[in-house]
Amino acid sequence: MRDDGWRGPDAVTVGPARREPRRRLVEIRIVESRRALDDQPLPRAVRPAPPRDPPTVPLVVPRTRDIEPLRPRRRALGRAFLLVLVLALVALAAATDAGRPAASGPTPVAAPRPPDPAPVVDPAQAAREATAAIDRLVQGDSIGHVSVAARNLATGATFGYAPDTPIATASVVKLDVLQTLLLQSQDAGGQPSEGDRELAAPMITQSDNDAASTLWEAVGGVPAIDAANDRLGLRATRLVDHWGSSTTPASDQVTLLAALTGPSPLDPTSRAYALDLMTRVADDQRWGVSAAADPGTTSALKNGWTPDESDGGRWVVGSVGAVTVAGDPVLLVALTEHQPDEATGIQLVEDLSRSAARAVTPAASRR
Repeated sequence: MRDDGWRGPDAVTVGPARREPRRRLVEIRIVESRRALDDQPLPRAVRPAPPRDPPTVPLVVPRTRDIEPLRPRRRALGRAFLLVLVLALVALAAATDAGRPAASGPTPVAAPRPPDPAPVVDPAQAAREATAAIDRLVQGDSIGHVSVAARNLATGATFGYAPDTPIATASVVKLDVLQTLLLQSQDAGGQPSEGDRELAAPMITQSDNDAASTLWEAVGGVPAIDAANDRLGLRATRLVDHWGSSTTPASDQVTLLAALTGPSPLDPTSRAYALDLMTRVADDQRWGVSAAADPGTTSALKNGWTPDESDGGRWVVGSVGAVTVAGDPVLLVALTEHQPDEATGIQLVEDLSRSAARAVTPAASRR
């Protein structure tokens, strides 16, 4: 009996019926074999035997435990989906790993790079560059009316552009008056009196002219200040009773500043007092040499500015002080006269200060 249904793992062997197509194939082969034999000559006494039905060839169906059983269609689809998902995850992981550096042990730490050596700058070359820069600044009516000087207290480097040319002082001379007062107070065995301090403070921080005139007279005027300048090392400053018309070269003003920043006839208390006043000048008077200072540093300075009636109303503009340039303490002086107006004079003084500062601090020239 034929059964086309799947009976599970215990299915049995099934034989085909006599009239199955396979039986006819076998019969054809037998007939063909007989025909082949009939083609051979046979003895007359031999007669072919009547045909017989060949035996049935059984069809053996293997037990299902020996082969992979068929799966329902939904299971085949599930396996295909799972295979696609696995392949997608493998591709994603490969792409992620491609963008990640290969792990080959701990990441080595790079050794710190040593700092670049400071550029070696020829001081003479720096001075030539500064001189050329100032030549470009000093044109027309300014020629012969400027005096510039700088000294780096850390290295000892100095620079001067017409450093011995005398220029009108205007209010810059008030610093000379203050130092004379301090020397006289020391000679008397003490510090300036309270009254003198009340005049000295506005004379420096606000450039008060009345306070300056009072102290000028109080210290003894031209003879007394000349005597103090001799002790402090000034050589070419010329004082007149109308103090703003006194003249001084940049070289003398650097010497006057040096008396406040190192060993000098002034004692440490007097030096500290003067420098403190110079760091507290009014905000609108903090121009000049401070333009060359490092950002965020405090400059100690004293400026002067006034129209000169003897010069047709042209302006005298000057600035002196101690500043920090490229980390070094630098004394700077820029004095000008015969300027067309105050603003032009201030701009020139600041440009001169920057050029002079670069000459004595090569690091600043590379900024």
